[in-house]
Amino acid sequence: MHRRQFLSATAAMAALPLVPTLARGADAKPDHVVTPGPGMASLLGDGKPGTAVWAYGGRVPGPVIRLPRAKLVHLRLDNNLPEPTSVHWHGIRIANAMDGVSGLTQAPVPPGGTFDYRFQSPDAGTYWYHSHHRAWEQVARGLYGLLIVEEDTPPAVDSDHAFIADDWRLDEDGAISAPFGAIGEAAHGGRLGNWLTVNGRTEPVFKVRPGERIRLRCVSAANARIMAFAFPGLTPSVIAVDGQPLEAPFVLDGAMTLGPAQRIDLAIDIPVDVTGPIPIQEVSTADAIKAASFGVSGPPMRERTLTTELVLPANPLPRNLDLPGAINVDLLMEGGAMGGLRQASYKGQMFDMRTLVMEKGQAWAFNGVAGGMDTPLLSAAQGRTVTINMINDTQWPHAMHLHGHHFHVIERDGKPAMDHAWRDTELVEPGSHTRIAFIADNPGKWLFHCHMLEHHMAGMGTWIEVG
Repeated sequence: MHRRQFLSATAAMAALPLVPTLARGADAKPDHVVTPGPGMASLLGDGKPGTAVWAYGGRVPGPVIRLPRAKLVHLRLDNNLPEPTSVHWHGIRIANAMDGVSGLTQAPVPPGGTFDYRFQSPDAGTYWYHSHHRAWEQVARGLYGLLIVEEDTPPAVDSDHAFIADDWRLDEDGAISAPFGAIGEAAHGGRLGNWLTVNGRTEPVFKVRPGERIRLRCVSAANARIMAFAFPGLTPSVIAVDGQPLEAPFVLDGAMTLGPAQRIDLAIDIPVDVTGPIPIQEVSTADAIKAASFGVSGPPMRERTLTTELVLPANPLPRNLDLPGAINVDLLMEGGAMGGLRQASYKGQMFDMRTLVMEKGQAWAFNGVAGGMDTPLLSAAQGRTVTINMINDTQWPHAMHLHGHHFHVIERDGKPAMDHAWRDTELVEPGSHTRIAFIADNPGKWLFHCHMLEHHMAGMGTWIEVG
């Protein structure tokens, strides 16, 4: 399989007493300035034509932002794009007004406009930031970057690497293919690309030494593709999921699956007796594709390969789930190609499926409502336990992302789940039922949507109200 055919063959955190403002010219200097605008990227590789992108700070991914845990930070958005935008700090249990969701928690920032985000993150870990205005286009053009909240005490690793995977849809000359947000794609799997990059590069090499212990922060920035990565010859351990450390890390059994927006932190020990390249492969299709590699050289860092388990310090998540007293809600997912949805409500009116798709640009529904942003899926008093049973009555997987909270998967297809990870994004397979549980401890209006970005665009969005 050629790279350009890549998967074408497969279809209680207190709210800060601060109000976001526009254009605070006399404000104190921010800790970080996030500047989206047009740029160029060498996606195809050195010596190949460059690609016109939209980028933070002129590069894709954008600059790595490192923040201290549990301390107030100030980040400023300076919009140099030709259209409005906003920034979502994905995975952080943030104050609601700072969440960056255009149309729900803030107005979009116009071209030339400025917006000040002030927040603190209670949780250390691997997160990311990306556009949340017309995300199906703006993320596809390159508006994303890695966001790291640092542990109070650095973990015992020799090196810390980003691994941000994306699939771009490129023309033969390297330009990003239009159109964006095509309803035909939105009714299927979403926008699938044909060119794989890691950290914005084709087949990058991570330079390491024999015996080195690596922390690899893996992020999927894809619009819709579900990717899988294999590490032949290595035994990576999963130490964190969606930013949250695992109490009991485990050795990766087979390939690492990453749905859109998901993150996995790996601890990898390079054997002391190995030199030369070690490939990292993308294996979601019949033929493996080289994604990146470890270039192993130099003297060993230690006499023996480490075998001790790396355990990250726990974050202060609310953990006492009151399942007997929980608010229980079903979320029925319907629609899409080959689905059984015949009609749905949209903006208070009932439409047949043809009208929804052809005239309204909607192909999916939650509980019979397409694009259901008029009323919340549920309202919960602060501190209540909530369970949501996600019923996927469609022919497609969906990467469901909850803002402002992390959850446990407690049931899959009616059977208790053995998954003890805290997540903010969960892949729900076609025809399956997945029940999640969380404590609604973060007040505000929180988006709950499919992170296959074209699915969200075409109807798969709702929200919960906590107060």
